Amino acid sequence: MNTTRRRFLQSTIAAGAAGAVLATSAQARAYAAQSADAASKRQPGKKFLILGGTGFLGPAIVEAATARGHTLTLFNRGKTNPGMFPDIEKLRGNRYPDKDEGLKALEGRQWDVVFDDCGYYPRQVEASAKLLAPNVKNYIYISSVSAYANFEKEGADETAPVGTMPDPTLETMGDNYEFYGPLKALCEQAAEAAAPGRVANVRPGYIVGPGDPTDRFTYWPVRFARGGTVLVPGTPSDPLQVIDVRDLAEWLVKMAEDGTTGVFNAVGPMKPLTWGETIEACKKAAGKPVETRWVPAATLAQHMSVEEMPIWAPYDGAYKGFHNASNARATKAGLKSRSIETVVKDTLAWFEAQPEERRSKLRAGLAAEREAEILAKIGKA
Repeated sequence: MNTTRRRFLQSTIAAGAAGAVLATSAQARAYAAQSADAASKRQPGKKFLILGGTGFLGPAIVEAATARGHTLTLFNRGKTNPGMFPDIEKLRGNRYPDKDEGLKALEGRQWDVVFDDCGYYPRQVEASAKLLAPNVKNYIYISSVSAYANFEKEGADETAPVGTMPDPTLETMGDNYEFYGPLKALCEQAAEAAAPGRVANVRPGYIVGPGDPTDRFTYWPVRFARGGTVLVPGTPSDPLQVIDVRDLAEWLVKMAEDGTTGVFNAVGPMKPLTWGETIEACKKAAGKPVETRWVPAATLAQHMSVEEMPIWAPYDGAYKGFHNASNARATKAGLKSRSIETVVKDTLAWFEAQPEERRSKLRAGLAAEREAEILAKIGKA
């Protein structure tokens, strides 16, 4: 479990880091269209503050909130896509109060709800939550299912133990990102301590969909669209959990509107999804004849590290609960999910509309030469 878990944590933090540097012009255009359409018919909404806001999840929250008539303020360093959302108020500063301008721009301001989607260290979250607590109603912290101590139990809910680390004051992810999850758990605790009973700690799993900078999920529809023989790990019955960024954002806005608090596994879809259903959706979206070569995890492990295959995880032993955490609590609170066919189709359409430089090299998955090499080895086994 350790190695795969480390890779999962690494890919998760990479998603956050990459998300901070990639926001598509399509997202900005979609926001502008929504803003213009909503301006004439919007009703007085709430005032939202987003810490971050210009990465992957942030823009989706902006779009969902704007469409529902809310007023937004973004707080960030102004280094990532500073021209995005030109008609939204932007405050500049640093999550660390002792760096640059710190949190001074937030002092004395009032908002209804804060969305914190860029807090990785408890000192960051503690500083912002303490400062804002007297002047906001609710604080929504975007955590991660990586906060859990392990993934051995199927159907684990929000009461499952979270990870810990020997020295909770360390501000490092660790050589193998082994502290990413425990740090997320500590961030949750810092937010709750600052605003008791007014915090929603949201634990997503894999966030996917148009605009995803990691290509972890995108690899699959793109790979099938390229045709040929596709190496697919595991079995069709293996479970899979993903949440479209648009569904997550819309639900977060609903939580803000409803004043919902507590801890939630923001994993989808609402009904159990299998790996085979996902692969079939990719084949359908490809619209061309493609050969699928299913390779059991044990066989695959003889020729490569199973961690090279994005999104999927072996449905066995310590990995048993990796893709089937309970989402009953989030579902009851209104979380909904679009079909996997829609997610795949929209993701592929988004990727194919990107510039050639972006499309030329996927950021996850197997290079064509590597895939062919492994298929050849398995064929000889």
